[in-house]
Amino acid sequence: MGRLQDDLKQRRPFTSVEEETYLNLVRTTDFLSREVAAVLKPHQLSEAQYNVLRILRGAGQAGHTCSDIASRLVTRDPDVTRLLDKLEARALLARSREHTDRRVVTTRITAPGLALLKSLDRPLREAVERMLAHMPATQLGALTGLLERARQAVPAGEARAAAPRATGARAGRGGGRATD
Repeated sequence: MGRLQDDLKQRRPFTSVEEETYLNLVRTTDFLSREVAAVLKPHQLSEAQYNVLRILRGAGQAGHTCSDIASRLVTRDPDVTRLLDKLEARALLARSREHTDRRVVTTRITAPGLALLKSLDRPLREAVERMLAHMPATQLGALTGLLERARQAVPAGEARAAAPRATGARAGRGGGRATD
């Protein structure tokens, strides 16, 4: 039995290597996210809110529209407006209508938002480094490459419409597929 099977107290093997890989990704994401959430919690920030502030810090004085922010989020959030509302209520960002086109609302990070991010930069960097320090840079680079490749397999938005995978002998480890 594999480690994930042990962790999940699962007696039967996974139905495919893809299923096992997916569940390992979900389990690992949960583990890593809990550590980051623990750093953010005392500041009453979610990971998505923190991500919004980082995006706006990167935008500088130009700011971003709501749709620009949504397209840059690490994890999709269907209600970016709600995220912005909560951060604006805390004066961590400000929204304004553009003079040239009143339909466009631009969001910019405020001085308190910048100060909060600055106070979080080091603790978050240290938390991430602590969680992954046991892996050499070569393994981390390889993992990053594999994760990027996995995301390229199905174009964004088409994941739900993808045809089901083959079953039977092809669904087992190795799956009969050629590798690079």
